[in-house]
Amino acid sequence: MTQSAAIPGHGRAGPTVFIAALVVPALWGIYWVPLRALEAVAAAGPWATFVAVAVGALAMAPFAWVGRRRIRASNPWALVSIGIGGVSFILYSNGLLYGHVAVVILLFYLTPVWSVIIARLWLGWPASWWRYAAIGLGLGGIALVLRGSHGGLPLPTTLGDWFGLASGIMWSISSTGLRTQVATNGVETNFIFCLGGAVAALVLALGLGGSPPPLPDDAALEALAWIAALGVGWWGVSLAVFMWVARLMEPTRLGILMMTEAIVGTLSAAIFTAEPFGWIMAVGAALVVLAAYLETRHEAPAA
Repeated sequence: MTQSAAIPGHGRAGPTVFIAALVVPALWGIYWVPLRALEAVAAAGPWATFVAVAVGALAMAPFAWVGRRRIRASNPWALVSIGIGGVSFILYSNGLLYGHVAVVILLFYLTPVWSVIIARLWLGWPASWWRYAAIGLGLGGIALVLRGSHGGLPLPTTLGDWFGLASGIMWSISSTGLRTQVATNGVETNFIFCLGGAVAALVLALGLGGSPPPLPDDAALEALAWIAALGVGWWGVSLAVFMWVARLMEPTRLGILMMTEAIVGTLSAAIFTAEPFGWIMAVGAALVVLAAYLETRHEAPAA
């Protein structure tokens, strides 16, 4: 989760908003923990992500029904952009199942690189030297991360790598489109987000996982507990809070605070998994985070 300029209409941000802007991305930094715990007990593969996001969409559905007039009043392109954001998170989630945690998180965190390129080539916005520096640092950093993780050429090699890369590109497209005014509140926005994600998750699950596996008899309750935690906690509550925060906090500040996701994610993966994480990857990770910081220096189109 990154890119702070997602939803316009920012207001005054108090201490509660500030804390939420730190806590939500930190939670997504450890999203891989319950996701892989569910995979360990249910061996559901991509179906795990589908069930989680479907639970999130169902949890938001009553609120979306109450606010259906606001949804209908929103700009259609903004709603499509929200749905694309859900698709990006589905790719990210499946990347965490099929790839190295730190690598996938940092590949997703290349969002600033794609955001600059999209804004420059698609929207014709001028780019400052800060943004060109962000591109250079981001690409250089991820090259070091891939080199330290896989060896050989610094290119994506696993399915998880490609999912992580694609998720960052899709999120850049989504967040660029979300600069269009939307009329929905945080919960309603998250319903559209989860709905778009659920469609993409179902397609991926059918394509990669075949038929959904049955819950194991000896671990059904544990699997259901992880599904509830992922669906309600991460896809439901935390993303709804994020949509609310994005309306209230100035984009540059929020973008900086949300770097806690990359930091928490890479550190937790380095500490709690057996995946490689040496000094080359650490330097690369620092460059990717620095690239994200430089991109926040000038959020406005005229930068």
